[in-house]
Amino acid sequence: MNTPIDLHALTGAYAVDALDELERARFEQHLAGCTDCRAEVDSLREATALLAEITATEPSARLRDRVLADIATVRPLPPEAPPVTATATTAAPRRARFRPAALVAAAAAVVVVAAGAAVWEPWQDETSQAPVLSAVDRVLQAQDAERYVQRFPDGSKAVLVRSKSLNQAVLETSDMAPPPEGKVYELWLDHEGVGMVPAGLMPVDPDAVVVLEGDPATATGAGITVEPAGGSEKPTGETVALIAFENA
Repeated sequence: MNTPIDLHALTGAYAVDALDELERARFEQHLAGCTDCRAEVDSLREATALLAEITATEPSARLRDRVLADIATVRPLPPEAPPVTATATTAAPRRARFRPAALVAAAAAVVVVAAGAAVWEPWQDETSQAPVLSAVDRVLQAQDAERYVQRFPDGSKAVLVRSKSLNQAVLETSDMAPPPEGKVYELWLDHEGVGMVPAGLMPVDPDAVVVLEGDPATATGAGITVEPAGGSEKPTGETVALIAFENA
């Protein structure tokens, strides 16, 4: 025995031209007398039209570094379960309607994959939650952010931003020359009575963005040195930059 088809549930398939001739004929006959389905089909067609406007663009190296840095710091929220309401009588089952707003968000979402990094950028509507800031953006936008600029003779520069309240620091470089072959740039935090403590390695990228490791809130300064590949426990190579923190 064939199960009757719920014609109301065919709005999505009809909007994307996925019905066979018999189903289309039956649904169009139903559509002529159903205002709800006509409105839903119109909304779905508007949403699918947005797919033609979506283009993929390769993210910058800076965006890639931010995404990779945030993988370990941003925790996704668990799925939200719909509330269950107890009633005195059993209500008739309500057919599930495909929400046009959900299709708009899905159609407008752009996934950009480059060098292993993925970025999800759906358009927001009035129900969207506030965006989750990355570790880098939280430091850059902190009310107590301290900004230190180190300029180099070749015109390149490094900008270090520290937030004591977040106990985090970010280093951004612009047009920085690569380290010598077989070497790396290593970051350091200077602590009184301890000296330079490793704070991470910089990627080989002229426009890098790095979140420093360690305890920048209690540090008195930061530094960059040239070290062997893999880094060192203590500075051993050429000092590229030394930055003294104010009010340390």
